[in-house]
Amino acid sequence: MDSGNAEAGRSPELFAPGAEGRDDLPPGSARTCGEFVRSLAKEFGDRPAVVLGAELLTYRALEERSRALALGLLARGVGKGCRIGLLFANGPSWALYWAAVTRIGAIAVPLSTFSKPPELARVLRHADLHGLVAQRSFLGRDFVEVLEQGIDGLVTSSPDLRLPAVPFLRWVVIEDADVPAWARPASWLTGAGRSATELLGEVEAELFPEEPAMMIYTSGQSATPKGVWHSHANVIGKTHYLRAMMCRTPGMESEATMPFFWVGGMVMDLLSVLEVGGTVRCSRAPTSGGTVIGGLGAARSTVAYGRHLPALGMSETFGMYAWGTEAPHPDRPICPPMTMFDPGIQVKVVDAEGNPVPDGSTGEMVVRGHGVTLGLQKVARQDAFDVDGFYRTGDECLVEGDAVYFLGRLGDMIKTSGANVAPAEVERELVAIEGVIRAHVVGVPDRDRGQIVGAAVVGDHAVPLDATTIAAELGTRLATYKVPRLIAFVDLHELPTTASNKIRRSDLADLILARGERAR
Repeated sequence: MDSGNAEAGRSPELFAPGAEGRDDLPPGSARTCGEFVRSLAKEFGDRPAVVLGAELLTYRALEERSRALALGLLARGVGKGCRIGLLFANGPSWALYWAAVTRIGAIAVPLSTFSKPPELARVLRHADLHGLVAQRSFLGRDFVEVLEQGIDGLVTSSPDLRLPAVPFLRWVVIEDADVPAWARPASWLTGAGRSATELLGEVEAELFPEEPAMMIYTSGQSATPKGVWHSHANVIGKTHYLRAMMCRTPGMESEATMPFFWVGGMVMDLLSVLEVGGTVRCSRAPTSGGTVIGGLGAARSTVAYGRHLPALGMSETFGMYAWGTEAPHPDRPICPPMTMFDPGIQVKVVDAEGNPVPDGSTGEMVVRGHGVTLGLQKVARQDAFDVDGFYRTGDECLVEGDAVYFLGRLGDMIKTSGANVAPAEVERELVAIEGVIRAHVVGVPDRDRGQIVGAAVVGDHAVPLDATTIAAELGTRLATYKVPRLIAFVDLHELPTTASNKIRRSDLADLILARGERAR
């Protein structure tokens, strides 16, 4: 199965040399994040763009306020290629800082508000962040405390950071009037911008669509964080594509159901709605990706856009790239049979040698073309792409006539209600608990979530252990969606293994289903 030419659907003028930095483009023709923001302001002016409670950000204010922040970033030494972390829940501030960072050629790195201190610290280090901008708190979580608990030496540091735990991080800005001694207030940026006014136009004129704009963090198949690189062309091109595929209507109002720091929320809930001059209404309540399927979540979905049902997408393709017209098959319930693909992406299902599989066979989905990630942070290209430039998705698929069925992950990744969970990360935290000698984590089938996180624990019999206590301890170290919902206590000899002493994961899932205790 091969979807065809990788260049199909690519607009030639989008990549025309020397055409960067134009201000006369409508939003649907923008090529960089800066062009997109400026065109939105010109087209939609004082219409409400992003609303959170009493906070209302118009399109004009999005451009003007992000311009002031961009000038402040330039004055503070931020330029093309600098990585700036954004730790915000959905709302106007997320949109403002995303626009400010990307319009000057810096790299926006959205961070999960679900992250516990050790998780967040790992990402900050792995991303090589130069700066971090954060809101003070969200839903009772004080991010000052989260950062202090996660980063060694932060509490006693000056605002000019030089910490071995995060060696490239030079400053943190907290959006609050009362900031700790190691942080800067937001005025540190906005107040500095007056001296850089003449720079912004020239900076924006030097941005090229194929240059990196964002690095998205998602769970890899190991305990190491996974940073996914995307260009301006990927971000804005996918926005144009999904605006059409999702039948976005001019001036529409939409409720944000997913966090903007995940690709699904960013492009489906925010950017594609902004492109048509719509209003995105945000909530202070937790959001999840429970209605999105495939690479953006494992729950079944019946949400249709026109005749199209979203089928498969992932952070590495900046959202949905596969669609169907029929409901999921009862025997393959995770997503609809895929019959339509993003025309800019070439898709194949291949065997272990990279050859397309015949009809009726299974293999791995591989993709390349417009919208596919530029690469992964600190991962050699040959470890993520094949020799022909196809990205290895790790998704197992069945080719059946004109349809492709998603069967699951070839690797160990767990997909649960809109989030990816790396078993190795959970296992590492499990064995850090007193009394846990060994732990194995797998995805366990679940009707509503596609999968839930399950764990088999070998414990020291001298230490009392129970599922509730373990879940509570993990809840202080991991985001809630990563904490196992089902925990089975087993003896070492009960673990199902192969002749080479590798865990038989499907048998382990059956064991956890049969003997597991509900943790919550």
